Amino acid sequence: MDEAAAVLATLARIDALEQEGAPPHALLAEVRTLLAEAETWIAAEPGGTERAAEALDSCHRAFERRQVVAMT
Repeated sequence: MDEAAAVLATLARIDALEQEGAPPHALLAEVRTLLAEAETWIAAEPGGTERAAEALDSCHRAFERRQVVAMT
């Protein structure tokens, strides 16, 4: 359950940063943290997390596409 709490805390930090108008690099750092925490959460609670795993895979693919765009 600690894993889920970490995910929720990071989501709250992202929300607060957005409301404060934080620079994109600050948000991106939190998104990276969120992805890592989500992976940990899914690994800790594999039963019934199929939708979360699919969403995480989708986020990883979108993040990778964005990284390629940003590098070019």
